[in-house]
Amino acid sequence: MPIAHVRGLNLYYEVHGSGYPLLLIGGLGASVALHKELIAGFSAAHQVIAFDNRGAGQSDKPDVPYSIPMMALDALALMEALEIEQADVVGISMGGRIALELAADHPGRVRKLVLVSTSAAGTGRIRMSLPMRLMSALIRLPGLRRLDPQPRYAHLRQREAATGYDGTAQLPRIHAPTLVVHGRRDRTIPIERAEQLHAGIGGSEFEAFDGGHAFSLMPRQKEFIDRINAFLSE
Repeated sequence: MPIAHVRGLNLYYEVHGSGYPLLLIGGLGASVALHKELIAGFSAAHQVIAFDNRGAGQSDKPDVPYSIPMMALDALALMEALEIEQADVVGISMGGRIALELAADHPGRVRKLVLVSTSAAGTGRIRMSLPMRLMSALIRLPGLRRLDPQPRYAHLRQREAATGYDGTAQLPRIHAPTLVVHGRRDRTIPIERAEQLHAGIGGSEFEAFDGGHAFSLMPRQKEFIDRINAFLSE
């Protein structure tokens, strides 16, 4: 089982495909297993490095306060452990905030940046849509244990990090070519907040897709993958 021992933490990761490195950073409670189809789509042209954030999947789950800057340093340490000098970075939901922090504080590490279903700051709470609640319940069923259900305390630690984050002041520091993509019917993070994120990152591109917060995992997934691959190959 591929484990990186970084920052006093065991991080589970997988590497798929070949080509320019792409670091995929998942959202709240997400594990690598949840992103198998995305990984397959991106690995056609990239070497995809996907990992479980602290508190999720097969990575360690310390019961201590988490923060977005802390998890961005975890991602950076993984890149260093794998001797990856620079990568394209795709961050989804909470992972988008981690990616934002990584790109702002370590610009030389990020060639291109894709921010999916995210915003620059939390609101202090998370409103979970019906599809998200159903997904959260389904992955806890015995037949789907391979998706590594998250302990409640770890969920709360990640959630506190995501909702308490405010990276608005970081946006002018992001110079990597950036694409912001969002679901038009996202109730967890309204699309207006993604538009604000786009406006705050100079020269960034913005594209809206049909669907809600989890649109990238839903039926429009192929269209989403094709758009990301096109942006990264430009």
